[in-house]
Amino acid sequence: MPSDNSRSNCAIAVDLGTQGTKAALIAADGQILGSAFVPSNLIRPAPGQVEQDPDEMFGSVVSAIRSAMDRTGVSPARVAAVGIGGQMAGVLGVDEDWHAMTPYDSWLDSRCEAAMPLIRDWGEEAFIGITGSPVTYAHGPKILWWRRERPEVYRSIAKFLVPSAYVAGRLAGLRAQDAFIDHTHLHFTGFADVQRMAWSDELLSAFGVEGDKMPAIVRPWDIVGGLADRYAEAAGLLAGTPIAAGLGDTAAATLGAGIARPGLLFDVAGTASVLSCCTAAYRPDTAGKTLIYARSALPDLWTPLAYINGGGQCLAWFKRMTGLDYDELNALAEAVEPGCGGLTFVPHFGGRVCPNTPALRGSWTGLAWSHERGALFRAILESVACEYKHYLGTLERLVGHAAYEAVHVAGGGARSALFNGIKADTLGIPYRPLQAEDTALIGAALVAGHGVGLFPDLAASAERFAAPGAAIEPDAGRHRQYAVAAGRYRRTLDGMQALYASLEAAE
Repeated sequence: MPSDNSRSNCAIAVDLGTQGTKAALIAADGQILGSAFVPSNLIRPAPGQVEQDPDEMFGSVVSAIRSAMDRTGVSPARVAAVGIGGQMAGVLGVDEDWHAMTPYDSWLDSRCEAAMPLIRDWGEEAFIGITGSPVTYAHGPKILWWRRERPEVYRSIAKFLVPSAYVAGRLAGLRAQDAFIDHTHLHFTGFADVQRMAWSDELLSAFGVEGDKMPAIVRPWDIVGGLADRYAEAAGLLAGTPIAAGLGDTAAATLGAGIARPGLLFDVAGTASVLSCCTAAYRPDTAGKTLIYARSALPDLWTPLAYINGGGQCLAWFKRMTGLDYDELNALAEAVEPGCGGLTFVPHFGGRVCPNTPALRGSWTGLAWSHERGALFRAILESVACEYKHYLGTLERLVGHAAYEAVHVAGGGARSALFNGIKADTLGIPYRPLQAEDTALIGAALVAGHGVGLFPDLAASAERFAAPGAAIEPDAGRHRQYAVAAGRYRRTLDGMQALYASLEAAE
C-alpha cells in the first residue's frame, strides 16, 4: 500500500456515467494530469427498459484507469487513493460473493413505474418527508419491481448496490457483508431516513423489503478497502491502493464545482439538465413534489435539486435532425428575439421527472410560418431556462428568498455563451462558467484525497479547485421579457399535461 505521503500526492477519479466511463489522474492542486474515456453499451431489451452489464461497467473502470495512468507516465506509487462517482438513481443486486444477480437497472429504465402507485397510495407526502425525494424512477420502485416481477431473482440478492459502490467494492474484493452506500445516494433509495442517515424501519416494513438487503451507510471519503491484487496490474496501480466509498455523480459534480456554502447555485448542462443549490436547511418539497432534497457530500449541508431528464439530449436531437453543428445553431438562434415570437418548446421527451408526470411529452406550440431553425433551437434553450425558473421559485418558497450570488455552470452546454446568457437573463442571476468541465471527476478526487488526508479541508479545496470564470450578468430588459416567456411556458405545460392525461384516459 502506498504510504509515503510526500510521493503519494495524486488521486485517481472515476466518473461512471451513462454514456461512458471517464477516469483521470488528478494532482493535489486540482490539475488533471491525464484522462481516458471508455464508451458504455446501453442495453434496451424492450420499450422503456434500459440496462447495463455490471461486468462491462466494472471492466470499463479498470480499462479507463489503466489508460489514464499510461497517458501520464506517472508512477503508481504517487496515487494516494481512488474515488468513484456514479449514476445515482439506478440499482443492481449482488449475492454474498459480490456477483451481480441482476443487470444494472438504469435510471433511464421506466418499467418500475408500475410500482409507483404503491408508494403514492401509502402517502407520498409522508414518503417525501422521510426520504427527501418525490416518487420517481429510483431505487425504491425498482426494488419493489424486482420483488414482484422477478421473485426468484429477488430472493437471490444479498444486497442492493449503486454502481459506484459495486465497482469500488469489487476493486477492493469485498463480500456482501461489507456492502455500503454513501450518504449522497440516500434520497434515491426509497427506504432511508435522510435526516438521520439511517434506514427507515417504517418504510421497509410498509413495503415488505428486508432490511438486511440494504447496505451499511457510510461517508463518501470513508476508505472501504485496498485495491485487490488481482486487479492491480490491469488497472496500472499498486495493490493495496486505498479505495474511498465514493459518491453519486451529481453530488461529485456539485462538490467539484465549488458548491460548498449557501448562496451558490449549480447548473449541470449535460445529458440531463440539473439545477441545484446549497443550503443548511432540510425543507423537503412535500407540496410541489419538484425538488429532490439530496445530502451534499459535505457534512450538514444539503443540495436540493431538480432536473430535466434528457434536457441536453433535446439539443443533441435537434443538432442531429438539422445536420448543423452547435456553433451554426447558436448563430442562427442569436438572431431571434427573446421569447421566439410566442414559440414554446416542451423538453420532456421521456416524461417529466420533477414533478413526476410521465404522461407529459415533448412538443413545440405557437408555431408560425416565420419560425425557422434558429427560432426552433432558441426555443429549446429557453425551455431549459424556464424550467429552471420554476425550480428556483420552488426553492425560494421552501427556504425563503435568498440573494444568490452566482450560478456555477459546467457540462457541454456551459461552452455556449448564448445558452448561459439566456439562463442568466431568465433567472436574474449571474452565470459563471467553470474552467473544468468534468467537475464530477474533481469531486470524486476530492473525497478520495480527503479520505487519506491529501485534502484536509474538503470545502476549501472544492472552492479552490472550481476556479469559476468571468460572470455573465443578467440584463434587466431581457429579464422582463423572459418573465413573460416563463409564464407562457408554465401555462403551456399545465395545458399539455391535462391534454395528455385526457388522451391517456381515453385510450
